[in-house]
Amino acid sequence: MAAWTDTLRSGAWLTRERMLLVALATLVASSIGLGYLFVTANGLNDYLGHPLGTDFSNVYAAGTYVLDGDPSAPFDPMKQLARERLIFGAGTPLYGWHYPPLFLGLAALLALLPYLPALAVWQGVTLLLYLWALRAVLAREPRPDGLWPLFALSFPAVFINIGHGHNGFLTAALMAGALVQLDRRPILAGILFGLLAYKPQFGLLIPFVLMASGRWRVFLSAAATVAVLVAAVTLAFGSDVWTAFFAGTKFTRVVVLEHGDTGWYKIQSIFSVVRMWGGSVPLAYAVQGTLTVAVIAATTWLWRARLPFPVQAAALLLATILATPYSLDYDLMLLAPAIAFLVTDGLARGFAPWEKTMLAMLWIVPLFARTVAHATLVPLAVPAMLAAFAMLLHRKADETDAARQWRFASGSVK
Repeated sequence: MAAWTDTLRSGAWLTRERMLLVALATLVASSIGLGYLFVTANGLNDYLGHPLGTDFSNVYAAGTYVLDGDPSAPFDPMKQLARERLIFGAGTPLYGWHYPPLFLGLAALLALLPYLPALAVWQGVTLLLYLWALRAVLAREPRPDGLWPLFALSFPAVFINIGHGHNGFLTAALMAGALVQLDRRPILAGILFGLLAYKPQFGLLIPFVLMASGRWRVFLSAAATVAVLVAAVTLAFGSDVWTAFFAGTKFTRVVVLEHGDTGWYKIQSIFSVVRMWGGSVPLAYAVQGTLTVAVIAATTWLWRARLPFPVQAAALLLATILATPYSLDYDLMLLAPAIAFLVTDGLARGFAPWEKTMLAMLWIVPLFARTVAHATLVPLAVPAMLAAFAMLLHRKADETDAARQWRFASGSVK
């Protein structure tokens, strides 16, 4: 038993050969699964009767409404369902539109194409953006591993995102890209952060860390970007679109989040864990609120400290998911740049005890998070992210304590 513990602690078990084998196996198996989904499809729907790229159907349907001159319609669930059934068939379930109006313009551009080409363009372009951003993160290491594209593409959340036709690639690319450019091009970093307003629950911590670290140019650039986007959308679609959006948030909050019509096992938050285990809505909000405040405080503390930037960036990415009650397993794409940042730090300064095992855990957890929770009500992603975040806090505390001891010793010598 002690030998196993020592192996996990040191990460010696995580050999290059094992990593390569798991990555290849995941890539091949997931590719076969996606291929089967498309080969057995009937028109725009898969063999189960769901639209290919399931959740992309709501983006495409919303885009068609914008092209028809009715941009407020997607925020009405019944109108959205009617348009989805018109496109995909009478048996199509509701894929609700839960985004702010900022995303309507891009939806309209995609809706100019037929559905399947639009899905391919959406996933293909955002996948390339994700790979570009990850390459930029890894470029901080003088000699990045030549196999990084394999590990990036075989990351299990990639196939979850493709299967749902979702926006995880874009979210990960914007976050990673902004963090890479934070000190090199602060205005660009702010613009990339501002573009995240299309998914506002993931921008909660950004103002706190920017203010805590004194990066005011990035902060102002992000705020200006959001202001420009809001003004442009209002000019293009009118103020009524905002009224429709705020009215539609009640459906998202009550039906999707609080009642869990999406499925508790799909939502990767402490809120969903409490509800999945039978906790009340007020209890779930209380637990989520406590965690949110805690991770905001802890992340701000990390960003005020003199820590290597990759550790701060990884902490922000983990905290971004933990702080919101509404994140699904395709949103675990944010773990990819978090892992990449920590790998660059480990290669530069050495890996802390348990760190390699923790990174392997974060890499593999999207593969099982949904299925295990569905079958057993045991959440995997939230505990894994909490453990990783706690490890970063512990490492910061250790390094701070070591620095204090060094300063004390230096003073005593004098």
